[in-house]
Amino acid sequence: MSIHNRKNRRPFFAHYKKIFRNEFKGYNKNYFLNDIAAGITVGAVALPLALAFGAASVDAEHAAIGIAGGLITAIIAGIISGLLGGGSFQISGPTGAMAVVLGTIVSGQYGLQGMFLSTFISGFILLIAGLLKFGKLVQFIPKPVITGFTSGIALVIAIGQFKNATGADASGESAIDKLLCFISNIKNIDMTVLLLTAGVIVVMAIYPKKINKYFPGSLAAIIIATAVVKIAGIDVPSIGSIPRSIINSEALNISAVDIPMVRSVFEYSITIALLGMIESLLCGTCAAQMKKEKFDSNVELIAQGVANMVVPFAGGVPSTAAIARTSVAIKSGCRTRLTSVFQSLFLIACMFILSPVIAMVPYSALAGVLLVTAYRMNDLPTIASYFKHKLTDALVLFFVTMIATVALDLTYAIVIGVALSMIMTINMLAKVHVSIEEETLLENKDAAIVYSVGAYFFANGKELKKAIEKCGKNYDVYILSFRGVVSVDLSAETEFVEAINYIKEKGSDFCFVGLNQYIDQDLEKIGFQEQVGREHFYPNLEAYVKAISEEG
Repeated sequence: MSIHNRKNRRPFFAHYKKIFRNEFKGYNKNYFLNDIAAGITVGAVALPLALAFGAASVDAEHAAIGIAGGLITAIIAGIISGLLGGGSFQISGPTGAMAVVLGTIVSGQYGLQGMFLSTFISGFILLIAGLLKFGKLVQFIPKPVITGFTSGIALVIAIGQFKNATGADASGESAIDKLLCFISNIKNIDMTVLLLTAGVIVVMAIYPKKINKYFPGSLAAIIIATAVVKIAGIDVPSIGSIPRSIINSEALNISAVDIPMVRSVFEYSITIALLGMIESLLCGTCAAQMKKEKFDSNVELIAQGVANMVVPFAGGVPSTAAIARTSVAIKSGCRTRLTSVFQSLFLIACMFILSPVIAMVPYSALAGVLLVTAYRMNDLPTIASYFKHKLTDALVLFFVTMIATVALDLTYAIVIGVALSMIMTINMLAKVHVSIEEETLLENKDAAIVYSVGAYFFANGKELKKAIEKCGKNYDVYILSFRGVVSVDLSAETEFVEAINYIKEKGSDFCFVGLNQYIDQDLEKIGFQEQVGREHFYPNLEAYVKAISEEG
């Protein structure tokens, strides 16, 4: 058995043992201190995001449970996904993409229990995907689709915060419904709430980057907004008390689960699993390049699956690796996966020590953080490059995916984007380029070389004959150069025969030159060489010219 096969069949725990051995090789006191410092820094960034995304994941009725759930998720996922993940740098927790899906589930028939069950099932799906080594599938999603999907999610998050940010009603099942409701109630904007939200946005926008490395602007903005509300005695909606426990006041009750409930939430579970897969693997790939380390995508899926199967029993929301927190960990000197564990320990301390302070945080402050986060989710340099270089195909994919994300289900948006990219790819491949030039190497014969560049298949096989028909001059010999042809299918081969028959009807001769070994083998399988005559095939133009010269 080859070394490669032995590696692929390595027992699961032995594979983990090798990952840990390589990661902690040479680990010392300095590395340990680096991990602690990075963990505290990441925890400071994760705290306001966990609160904000937790609040955004549920409806107003269950806000306190959602906020606690966001914090609980960051803690549990930080430990489980961090220790079991495919890289030394992944930091997991609640994210904006997940929050977009969860609101619909919570407001549905099964409420919070539906969300918890969806989280569990999605975790199981991720676990199976990792065991089946599906980690590489995310590579087949084009960058413009991912960029459009992310921007669409950012828009949905922003629209979802209009109510908390302005005080005006913006209710509805979909983002479009919420936007229309907000527009109809725009006259009811509470200026106090709006000014608080704007203040948070301004603080985050002007916050010094040097300080942000040690104390995040989002946390500073929330502290300032909370202090202003308490000192000035402003009456605005606030978070309220949250449980001082890593077990929420409501969690998954497995005894209440039945078949109809599973059927009802299964579609959402697939959406959550796909989002978790895409976000975690993209985060891992980008972070691995930043830290210049290896990343095991299949192990990461297993880690995310296990974490999401555990989290609902503590009353948490779905978790995935987050690029913002992961990049902070790397920039803060993260050495190993212990950084994620120390982040969770920091959040546990915050839960027990800062719970009374967290209760005073106004929802408008969280809305401001989410609005800035939604803006920063957009890959603006990439989007700008699409416009600058006039990349029409990329722009079409970007806008179609973004609009579908806002207007439709998130899973449909990904499917639509990928399907459209496949159609556009087929259309691009169909553009085989055929050109004809005169050849002067043959004495006493008018010869033309017919150059083909691209892939011949059922959609464009006729292009060879069309090019010869359009040629204004009748040549004695047509040299069909396939040096630039990358593939040929059976349907195209039939069209080649028609082109050859047309050449023969004109009283001309022909030959094929420059076929690579793969195309030659494919044509051999269907008997093409036998059908048109093996004597018409030459490895290159020089060989054909030499053969003709010798015959003469």
